[in-house]
Amino acid sequence: MTLKIRIGIDDSGAPYEQVRAQISELARSGALPVGYKLPTVRGLAEELGLAANTVAKAYRALETDGVIETRGRNGTFIASAGDAAEREASSAAQAYAERARRLGLSEDAALSAARDALRAAYA
Repeated sequence: MTLKIRIGIDDSGAPYEQVRAQISELARSGALPVGYKLPTVRGLAEELGLAANTVAKAYRALETDGVIETRGRNGTFIASAGDAAEREASSAAQAYAERARRLGLSEDAALSAARDALRAAYA
């Protein structure tokens, strides 16, 4: 199995964000199974024609998101991303709900604001 990532030059997203988003999506879709060993930072940077720091930044963001895990000298692997992502999303949703209630928003107003934010994020 090979890692298929494409960096769009004309894409509005920063290259590190393109790498992060594509690996995240491949992990969530199951195209990259849990335990799949990712290329080294240097190896992927070379393959994509990017600076090593760009790929390192993407890997750090993916690790923070719980999508990948680094096992020292053994390498970087796809973690059980779905569970970690769902836990983090649930925690963020709970924090948002509590904040909206403290601000005095009705449930409908809070849901509307959340829907607007989601539409903007996924547009």
